[in-house]
Amino acid sequence: MSKEVTKDSAKKSEKMTAKELQQEVAKKAKEVADAANKVAEAAEEEIEEAVEEITEENADAEGTSEGAEGEKKGLFGKKEKKNPLKEKLDEMNDKYLRQVAEFENFRRRTDKEKAQMFDQGASSVLEKMLPIVDNFERGLAAVPEEEKNSAFADGMNMIYKQLLKQMEDLGVTPIEAVGKEFDPNFHNAVMQVESEEVGEGFVAQELQKGYMFRDTVLRHSMVAVAK
Repeated sequence: MSKEVTKDSAKKSEKMTAKELQQEVAKKAKEVADAANKVAEAAEEEIEEAVEEITEENADAEGTSEGAEGEKKGLFGKKEKKNPLKEKLDEMNDKYLRQVAEFENFRRRTDKEKAQMFDQGASSVLEKMLPIVDNFERGLAAVPEEEKNSAFADGMNMIYKQLLKQMEDLGVTPIEAVGKEFDPNFHNAVMQVESEEVGEGFVAQELQKGYMFRDTVLRHSMVAVAK
């Protein structure tokens, strides 16, 4: 599959809703199953036709060469006669195995494509949920000290923890920032500050939390770096 087709699939998957993504995955699975059935049916038909054809030819040959089957005379005595039926069956079997191998490669490519499409769709949805997590954190941080143990604050905190747990189960984890050496692969530096707690080039403050989706950066941490 070409890189252009893969890029088109990636662009398309970013716009998909969860329902459309499920439908696309189901469609791909049906295409794989249909392809498998066609390969098996074609192979069976070809083998049956070959067996019938060679059986008839073999029967005719036996009627005209009775008593001399399976041998040939030469300088060094008898040589075993080739069996055309076995040769044809070996040929058909080899062809069938090649088709099965090609289909297996096709199935693996399709499975990989489906997994990539799912990850891209999931990444797009999860990225849109991060501002909701940010707002929960801001809201909980703004609760006055005397109301932190109120029923409302406890309820909001429970919902926040449940949201984080669901995202963690999907493969989303926060990026460690404060106290770590600045890494542009994970951190987005927006300012430099004086700091007595960390050395130069290390993250002194985290202005916005970053997240990973499995092995991919979902959102870089917005940080202030010590100078």
